[in-house]
Amino acid sequence: EVRLPAALSLHGNYPNPFNASTTIEYELKENREIKLSIFDIHGGEVDVVANNYQLAGEHSIVWNGYNVPSSIYFIRLSSGKFVQTKKAILLK
Repeated sequence: EVRLPAALSLHGNYPNPFNASTTIEYELKENREIKLSIFDIHGGEVDVVANNYQLAGEHSIVWNGYNVPSSIYFIRLSSGKFVQTKKAILLK
């Protein structure tokens, strides 16, 4: 029996704080188009980690912050009307 997630949710990242790379985990309760973006403290989009159609289930993606300075960043998962944001701290 396959158990699908009950909701669309962004779990955040680990480790947090992180140095150079972090793993972002999220769940999709159904197949759908998603966008996973990283924003800086000023609200500027720094990176788009995923922007595609994905299958239902648990997902994890590694984000490498090698080319950005130490700071607080925001990870945003959006799909249709759903938007969820988590905070990530990069320390180099």
